[in-house]
Amino acid sequence: MSTAVFSQYKITGLVKGRDSLIVKNAGVYLNDDKSETLTNNKGIFTFRNIPNGTYTIVVKAGTELNSTTVQVNNKDVNLNIVLHPQTVNQLNEVVIEDRRTNLGFSHLRAVENLGIYEGKKSEVIFPDQLVANLATNNARQVYSRIAGLNIWENDGAGLQLSIGGRGLDPNRTSNFNVRQNGYDISADALGYPESYYTTPNEALEQIQIVRGAASLQYGTQFGGLLNFIMKKPVKDKPFELTVRQSIGSYNFYNSFTSASGTVGKVSYYTFFQYKKGDGFRGNSDFNAYTGYGNLNYQFNKDTKIGFDFTHMNYLAHQPGGLSDDMFDKDPTQSNRERNWFKVNWNLYAMNFDHKFNASSEFNLRVFGLSANRYTVGFRPNRVATIDYGTEPRDLIKGDFDNWGAEARYLNRYTVFDKKSVLLVGMRYYKGHNHSIQGMGSTGKNADFNLVDPGNFTLNDYTFPNQNVAFFAENIFNLSDKFSIIPGMRYEYIHTRSDGYYANIAYDLAGNVISNVRYPETRTDSRNFPLFGLGLSYKPQQNVNIYANLSQNYRSITFSDMRISNPSAYIDPNLKDEKGYSFDLGVRSGNSGLYNYDVSVFLLNYNNRIGERDFSPGGGITGRIRENIGQAVIIGVESYGEADLLRLLTSPDNDWSGVVFANTAFIKSKYRRSRIPGIQGNQVEFVPDLNLKSGLRLGYKNLKASFQYTHLSDQYSDASNAIDGGFSGVVGLIPAYTVMDLGLSYQYKRYKIEGTVNNLANTYYFTRRATGYPGPGILPSDNRTFYLTLQVKI
Repeated sequence: MSTAVFSQYKITGLVKGRDSLIVKNAGVYLNDDKSETLTNNKGIFTFRNIPNGTYTIVVKAGTELNSTTVQVNNKDVNLNIVLHPQTVNQLNEVVIEDRRTNLGFSHLRAVENLGIYEGKKSEVIFPDQLVANLATNNARQVYSRIAGLNIWENDGAGLQLSIGGRGLDPNRTSNFNVRQNGYDISADALGYPESYYTTPNEALEQIQIVRGAASLQYGTQFGGLLNFIMKKPVKDKPFELTVRQSIGSYNFYNSFTSASGTVGKVSYYTFFQYKKGDGFRGNSDFNAYTGYGNLNYQFNKDTKIGFDFTHMNYLAHQPGGLSDDMFDKDPTQSNRERNWFKVNWNLYAMNFDHKFNASSEFNLRVFGLSANRYTVGFRPNRVATIDYGTEPRDLIKGDFDNWGAEARYLNRYTVFDKKSVLLVGMRYYKGHNHSIQGMGSTGKNADFNLVDPGNFTLNDYTFPNQNVAFFAENIFNLSDKFSIIPGMRYEYIHTRSDGYYANIAYDLAGNVISNVRYPETRTDSRNFPLFGLGLSYKPQQNVNIYANLSQNYRSITFSDMRISNPSAYIDPNLKDEKGYSFDLGVRSGNSGLYNYDVSVFLLNYNNRIGERDFSPGGGITGRIRENIGQAVIIGVESYGEADLLRLLTSPDNDWSGVVFANTAFIKSKYRRSRIPGIQGNQVEFVPDLNLKSGLRLGYKNLKASFQYTHLSDQYSDASNAIDGGFSGVVGLIPAYTVMDLGLSYQYKRYKIEGTVNNLANTYYFTRRATGYPGPGILPSDNRTFYLTLQVKI
């Protein structure tokens, strides 16, 4: 893409107080949506590369303020600014806002919400600007602008989100640090980082994604940060009500109601969502309830406190997995009617913000989780086995209780007359979780009780863990165009498992003749530093070249520390996963007419944990979980979109025609492995080609969209097996192509949305599950229709 270069100038100013003394470290803001700086030790500030136009400059220091309008007209501008005490009227008249792209996609600014994102690959999605199926949390549509994401699409209701990328396992987004409003929402951030709760897209203002470089600020995960930002309370009215009602194929129904407002110093946002449906396969009905409340109190202009509470519970019937033969014959079939999945999730958080002055601010988040997830079902390795309903079902119960606190301090300062930004913080996290597995009832209903805990408990473990971390990053602006961003993180991790597993033997009549319990305790403490370095170069105002190299780390999880059943084995010498991620790219600034981001990446993944077939001897076969080896993934990720109609005509044109293309070319290989037959193989979950493209046409408030998705073949395990055999657990995930169509129209307070998902009615699958909700192939939804009506009062 090419960018026109216009003549650019600079705005320089000298800032003094009422006493005519110069003012150092005053905050200076330019209303071009991205420029801000501080006055130096001589009271001088400078904005460079400013095109012709009219601008507002706001200068603030303590309780003093000045707002000045300037005209740049083919020459530099020099100003003398005197600060005055700010009054309520002056403060209300000065509004500094970010310009939101109308394309539904953008990037994080260099410094935003006490986070440093300069020199990092970052993406921001604005769900309410998309023509997508928000009622079902359709990830294929919502995340279509994020290059290289691999999405598992076996949950048509959107109850769980499973995304990965760059060879990372998408299972419940466990390779990302998943947060809501900046705090953790997964079962256990270190020991069990799986997200059974997914924030409803209808309630979201933004979805923020920062790739592996987020490891220093947010946690060590290879994937990076995935942060769901809830909608903010409306500021200009005490009460606003939004009601959305959706219906769809297979008796789908979704009701979403939110209320928001501001009364004096108090503001609030809350919603309740109910959804139900039958699913496109038999035995896949569900119902789900989600509620959220946010209450804030603004003590003064510099200090505020907020409280969040989230509750979600759902019960889902699980149709089970298929073998390759079963999928070829009928992808909609199900031979499991006794399999159930239940989740109860409670999140609570307190958020405190304080600005000491124009250059220093502080944030403290205290958060916690009280949750459980229960599963019961008949799930033999041979997925074609008929369930006659006479055998006890396998029951697994997990209870999660944890809490944490994270504090951040950000300071803007000057070094050699150049603005710099320092971020320091610390985190404390403590969890106490419990897992139990045994024999459930022989019934068909959702019964999550052990039939006989004394005799039929297969394992019972508690998992106490503790984590303390310190982190720091700094932006050093060496010039107006070039900056360097070093960072580090220090981690202390203590994990423990304490419990037992049982070996139960039966006679031919099914009676217990032997029940031996083996106590097992495992403790692991480690501490280590992580380092990273980012670079940013801006040759033009709207062009950014970025690079980042950061270390990553992933500790062994609960599932790596316990034995689930006699046919599953764990290597007692299992090690944590370590490595690093590298990004180099060029992207545009936030623009309402076009966006692009083209980058190359390298992910080095040491001690990658995976599963493979295993025979311990004696005719016994099963699967073992162990360190597979060193995986190296490299690729090119490119994203580009442009409103061609407005670029060719006028930005004020009522017509809009947006074209986008999101392409990732990725190569992967196991460079080293001690396991025979693995070295040189392709890494699992890595399609060579990952393409998402589309078109959005609009006239005023009428919008229509078309999306095309194509992924090439990918393997599901390190052995690169092709045929899934009788279990369907491993094998090739064949290439697939999916098309979606959407339409929306807004008239005053009313809005109507409609989508046709999987327009061509393609039968395909994206996942081979090793356990729940399988095992086996989990087919993706066929063609489905949805309609939504929204009213805002």
